[in-house]
Amino acid sequence: MTKGLGRFEFYLIQLDDLLLKASRTDNPALFLYQNDGRTKVFMLEGLAKLYAGMHNEKKFLKIKERFKQIEDLIGSVDYYDNFAKDFLADAEMPSTIRIFLEGKRDEKLAELNASLLKRKWINHDPPRTKKIRSKLKSMDWVNTEKEIGLIKKFYEKSITGINDFYEEIGHAFTNLEEQVHEIRRKLRWLSIYAQALQGAIQLKDSKLKDEAVEKYLIPDIVNSPFNKMPLQVNNPTSLQLEKNYFLVLSNIIAALGSLKDRGLRVHAAQEAIIATQFVSEEIALQRALELNKMSADGLKDILQKAKEICDAFFDENNLEKLIAS
Repeated sequence: MTKGLGRFEFYLIQLDDLLLKASRTDNPALFLYQNDGRTKVFMLEGLAKLYAGMHNEKKFLKIKERFKQIEDLIGSVDYYDNFAKDFLADAEMPSTIRIFLEGKRDEKLAELNASLLKRKWINHDPPRTKKIRSKLKSMDWVNTEKEIGLIKKFYEKSITGINDFYEEIGHAFTNLEEQVHEIRRKLRWLSIYAQALQGAIQLKDSKLKDEAVEKYLIPDIVNSPFNKMPLQVNNPTSLQLEKNYFLVLSNIIAALGSLKDRGLRVHAAQEAIIATQFVSEEIALQRALELNKMSADGLKDILQKAKEICDAFFDENNLEKLIAS
């Protein structure tokens, strides 16, 4: 088995186990959500996305879409469920908002259950994963040394794409989802690939002196298990990323995620208010901001803070320093 195929198999085995157990429950979608099914499909989606940029593009993109369909639906369940729980703990938040969000969560669970059956992930012989394995075996896999070179080129291209995206939006954020969330998503993939590749990427501590880096190296980031790469197994060749700049990347992803969640909390409340109080988007937004104890410019403040964080990150050329020389 080639290294590339083995990386997919590592997560496919875990996903198969979850899908089998899920199929034996009354609510397979809920089981997947509660047992970290999203991480498994996220890693598989990431691998397919990365390999599509290296070889067999059309085949890998089709596989990526299969995993993305599940990941998106589990993500929607996660969105409504987390805010419903968050609002439950907020005594000042009207119960109608929480009840609405719980209803939306259940709708997404039903949608995921239907998709699992329709797309033949469960209760079908052969299951979707068997067909995916068959397609993976037909790929034009390359040797380890060439593969590491392709991974490096993919990272370089991804970094260029992220920089270009930031230039396109003019260093200014006006939309939480399309800009803040999108640039965080692009940055986060660089971190996900590193984990999904099962040791093909390692962190190199070159002891580089860069004063600009120090402010990012907070304990939560430095000690996070997500910033420790999987051990290499019989794989002497790897792509080396500079440890400190990988930690900087992790810090930015976390900071933008925190801002995104604050903004989405307002949007979730706004959606619920529109549906339950039958008011305009403008009035619902005003009420949602008040319930979240934010000023009328609360969302603008979030966007401005995201701009300040990204301006510093990109001005320091942290991405360009990520790949070790």
